[in-house]
Amino acid sequence: MRRFLRGIAVGIALLGASLAQAFDLEQLGAQLAKPAVVRGPFIQEKHLRALPQPLTSRGQFVLSRAHGLLWQLHSPLQQDYRIGDRGIARRTPQGWQPQPGQDVAAQQSRLFLAVLRGDHAGLADDFELQLSGDAEAWQLSLTPRSRLLQQIFSAIHIQGGALVERIELAETQGDSTLLRLPQSQVDDSLSEAERLALAP
Repeated sequence: MRRFLRGIAVGIALLGASLAQAFDLEQLGAQLAKPAVVRGPFIQEKHLRALPQPLTSRGQFVLSRAHGLLWQLHSPLQQDYRIGDRGIARRTPQGWQPQPGQDVAAQQSRLFLAVLRGDHAGLADDFELQLSGDAEAWQLSLTPRSRLLQQIFSAIHIQGGALVERIELAETQGDSTLLRLPQSQVDDSLSEAERLALAP
């Protein structure tokens, strides 16, 4: 009987240790928020029901923990966007112009910023979050809570390791967007050009 009880106690202790070591949203948020700057290329595929092939765009992004996200589209056209706590702006010959905040592109941009920053608390305001995996290979599924987001997205799936590597957005109308970040690099500071571009 003692041996049996000791076995149960050991089993409970091991279970408690494994639960304590489980990878959770707090750890994921801390992991993604740690770098001061993350930059790299992106490949975005827009899958439309009416088209047999996806619309593919490519460019570079720069994420600053302090200043926000610089999204530089290189092809099929060139266009720069700045996404931060104050909203979304597009670069024009006259300077940065604020963009409407309620369209699909705006919602996607805010989502990208929150995901890349590891802002799970902000995401939890609008989505139910389900995390699986560990620090080296994790998957996060988001289900919209608000009626507005439910009208846009049916589900969002994010994958990564040390950094976010893939974001897939399924829209309610049947279209989808796949964003891949294949070669992101961590840095301690912005370049002068990046700092000026992200300055409010």
